[in-house]
Amino acid sequence: MNQLDLNQRVAIVTGGAQGIGYAAAERMLKSGASVALWDIDTARLGSALSSLSALGRVSTHTVELSDEAAVQQAVSDTLQAHGQIDILVNNAGITGGNGPTWELQPDVWRRVIEVNLVGPYLVCRAVVPHMLTRGYGRIVNIASIAGKEGNPNASHYSASKAGLIALTKSLAKEVATRGVLVNAITPAAAKTAIFDSMTQQHIDFMLSKIPMGRFLQVDEAASMIGWLASEDCAFSTGAVFDLSGGRAVY
Repeated sequence: MNQLDLNQRVAIVTGGAQGIGYAAAERMLKSGASVALWDIDTARLGSALSSLSALGRVSTHTVELSDEAAVQQAVSDTLQAHGQIDILVNNAGITGGNGPTWELQPDVWRRVIEVNLVGPYLVCRAVVPHMLTRGYGRIVNIASIAGKEGNPNASHYSASKAGLIALTKSLAKEVATRGVLVNAITPAAAKTAIFDSMTQQHIDFMLSKIPMGRFLQVDEAASMIGWLASEDCAFSTGAVFDLSGGRAVY
């Protein structure tokens, strides 16, 4: 593992209790950062705290990301616990299951958009002003290859991740001269708990599209997230970094 320098930095990782979010938090702690784990699952947050606290300073916050007041409170609690916010990883997301667009229920479609797109907007809205005040920030949005290509039987998920890519580009341009860099990664599927909400047919479809013939490892995602969250990333903003094992064509 290459050593990153995140000493004295404080990172928020949404969806940090498991999967890519947990791996990113672990990598950041090993690189010297303090981490605030945000998640909707209080029990998983407790487990994550137990396993990560030996690596550095960790706080946990149960947050419903689609609730503006809950997000604002979590920012306040994070600042009280850590004193500053330097890094934001918008990782939390749901798939909403699989099905043809016309068979997906409107409430399910809206929920995916709320968590995967409105949530990151609300978090950025609450966090960016603090970064601007300090003149420094790194934001990493976890999008998906589905946001580039549009996966069949996942129109809600694909649309939410395409929106997150556009949000990344827009916000990056707004803060480009103020020390805050905003980038996105577009992973192919990583075999995490999110697979539990997918059909086996959809899982097989995703694997068949990856030229490397395997799923992403969460530690591989954490490595790229860690670099994008560091000072070494100094002239990339509004960019989309591929993590698709060769699947992406642009």
